[in-house]
Amino acid sequence: MTEATRRERLRAATEAEIRQRARDLLVASGREAVTLRAIARELGITAPALYRYYDSREELLRRLCDDICDDLAAELHAKLAGEDFLDRVFAVCRTFREWALAHPDEFALVFATPADGGRTQQDQFGGVFLRIVGPLMAEGAVQVRAEPFELPGLAAHQESLARAFTSEGVDVPPEAVGSDAVYCLLRWWVRVYGHVALEVFGRFPFDLHHADRLYDSMLHELAHDLGFD
Repeated sequence: MTEATRRERLRAATEAEIRQRARDLLVASGREAVTLRAIARELGITAPALYRYYDSREELLRRLCDDICDDLAAELHAKLAGEDFLDRVFAVCRTFREWALAHPDEFALVFATPADGGRTQQDQFGGVFLRIVGPLMAEGAVQVRAEPFELPGLAAHQESLARAFTSEGVDVPPEAVGSDAVYCLLRWWVRVYGHVALEVFGRFPFDLHHADRLYDSMLHELAHDLGFD
């Protein structure tokens, strides 16, 4: 091993340790507790020393988001096994909810914090979902039943969805990415994410018992929109 390679490995290990300490602080005390000073204290070094690894707290938080997204994606990908399309969709959606409830601070950092350019890191869940739905859309196995609402600039939404499929390595013909498909997939994301966010943040307007049953009922309604009863 060359000296340069050794230094690179040591640097990578140190960066990973810094992010793990940051994640521990996030889980224990929330986002505001994640400061360079607090992390330096945990590591027994000075705060300025951390700037050799991360230019700012914001950069560290972005990298922490990447780590969290990687873990979430791994959990969701583990649910892609099996033959039945609907079972896979439901398993991914249920796992997303279970993960969010078990990791509220991590969910808040990733899904409730605007990132650069006003975008968020929601693609980790959305990407897995697109990889499930895309091949069936391409094969014509999904027959969208929902009546598309008139959305301004719908052509741009269709182009955006087509690019999303391409970025996930899913080959979907243009004719399968119609206005009904855009509308249906948007409804899936808005309702799944909306329910999970309301539940994680305790924002339902009343005490909700058996939220899991309400969630499953919603999934079945959405499945009906895709042509599944």
